Amino acid sequence: MSDSAKRSQAYTAAGVNIEAGNEFVSRIKNMVKSTFTPGVATEIGGFGGLFKPEIAGMEAPMLVAGADGVGTKLKLAFMFDKHDTVGIDLVAMSVNDVLVQGATPLFFLDYFATGKLESGVAEQVVSGVCEGCRQSACALLGGETAEMPGFYPDGEYDLSGFAVGMVDTPKMVTGKDISAGDVLIGLGASGAHSNGWSLIRKILGESGLQQDDTFPGTDETVAEVLIKPTKLYVKPVLELMEAMTIKGMVHVTGGGFYDNIPRVLPDDVKADIQFGSWAMLPIFDWLKTQGKLSWPEMLQIFNCGVGYILIVDGENADKALEMLDAREDVDAYRIGEISKREGTGEQVEITFP
Repeated sequence: MSDSAKRSQAYTAAGVNIEAGNEFVSRIKNMVKSTFTPGVATEIGGFGGLFKPEIAGMEAPMLVAGADGVGTKLKLAFMFDKHDTVGIDLVAMSVNDVLVQGATPLFFLDYFATGKLESGVAEQVVSGVCEGCRQSACALLGGETAEMPGFYPDGEYDLSGFAVGMVDTPKMVTGKDISAGDVLIGLGASGAHSNGWSLIRKILGESGLQQDDTFPGTDETVAEVLIKPTKLYVKPVLELMEAMTIKGMVHVTGGGFYDNIPRVLPDDVKADIQFGSWAMLPIFDWLKTQGKLSWPEMLQIFNCGVGYILIVDGENADKALEMLDAREDVDAYRIGEISKREGTGEQVEITFP
């Protein structure tokens, strides 16, 4: 037994394995380094991560920060014993949020907590975090792994994530200039992303479907469809921002269309959306039918196939769609227009065929 193991015997007896934690950190070092960008000015293992942002050419740099988790979608990772995608969810939920204001993600921090550290599982989770960071060109600058005996059920863990981005203040996307005639462009989702999972799990439990069954309307299994990670929109959106002014952006998360779109609209306008103008994923048709929900209920809870929305000047809409259609990593749809709002009426009106 090493001297370190001898010194930590009492803590190990209480359920915290310090040596397992140290081994885990050692195992993930190379994958974490694979996310490092030129601004990283630190090595793994320090008390704080150092990052030196490039601000040359910026008039007034502004930091934008966001924090989020994966919610009860984690229950599916436990159920399916698949842990390499929830880390992508974790990154996407925060990074897509800071992107809404036009910020380029700089770095990400993660928090992983469990009752008993299982290095293999934790390594899979971090591999997903690293993949999410690579997809969004931001560095995994640091994090925390907490082993807390008796706090979590056996085999379960929780995740939190924190993203920091930066934008030049004059180029910040605020929504204040959105006006009648502007066009809403929806960017396709990969699935239900990381919202609404308490209801999805309830519907799944009542349906009798098993994880290896073929999911209705697809040639994939139930597990494959449900565990798909949240889509990252960083690269296509930042490229579009270089070509034109984006007046407003929406990350469609909890609250769906009805709660998220008004967050970026001035009080005197509303969004008129044409339902059916985008491709509906099989998971949403199934949720509506199996859960006996209406489409308005669905659009209050889920993204229903549109994970991110751009609001651009009507004159730029065709060019924006052309640029987005040329990419292989995103699907784009013209889903509606901005019009004048009368009085205190709804700020989101959806027309159904």
